[in-house]
Amino acid sequence: MSDKNSRIFIVVPAYNEEAVIESVIREIQSYHYSNLIVVDDGSTDRTAERLSSLDRVITLRHRINRGKGAATKTGIEAAKLLGADVIVTLDGDGQHDPADIAKLTLPILQKRADVALGTRLINPAGMPWHKIIHNKLGNLLTWYLFGLWVTDSQSGFRAYSRQAVEKINTRGDRYEYESEVIREIYIYKLTFKEIPIRVRYTDYSMNKAQKQSFCNGVRTAGKMLWKLIA
Repeated sequence: MSDKNSRIFIVVPAYNEEAVIESVIREIQSYHYSNLIVVDDGSTDRTAERLSSLDRVITLRHRINRGKGAATKTGIEAAKLLGADVIVTLDGDGQHDPADIAKLTLPILQKRADVALGTRLINPAGMPWHKIIHNKLGNLLTWYLFGLWVTDSQSGFRAYSRQAVEKINTRGDRYEYESEVIREIYIYKLTFKEIPIRVRYTDYSMNKAQKQSFCNGVRTAGKMLWKLIA
């Protein structure tokens, strides 16, 4: 493992990913990242069993399903305690390509940004049309509520400097978490870069019940609006 990679911690929230979690983690490790934290968010399948068979992985578990945002935050807090300089978050369903981790971490390591946001919409080749529309609507809502325009406010593939995660403080435990990070970037005037990423849409990832659907998107928007007026 290179000295550069020894400073990077990868956080993977996972919920009912028994079919793919082993391959996801092994693919990340194939790029010589060894500081991996997987947060099993109260899975009811064999995700925990699959994780127990993996070497060099720190596994944390929520006893109940608390949401992707909560799982991500648990992983980030653990990485901070373990001394991470750079923290990368990516989904546990295999959609994200670990080859892109290097692109996301580069501006952080070079001190050119506090946060790197992976974006699917700069080059949305292969992205289903309904996902493009859904994400653009999410971008508009995030901009309207929080005052910062980004091209992919819903992406879970991001990299953070140590300084950024010390400042970012979100309340959302589910999918609203992604947009709340954008709010924190705006509030604390964190510098950020948007990095084009490749996303691999498969039947498995598209048919998962817990993925952000249109109905879930409406609920997420409602939560974001309520938190502003509550």
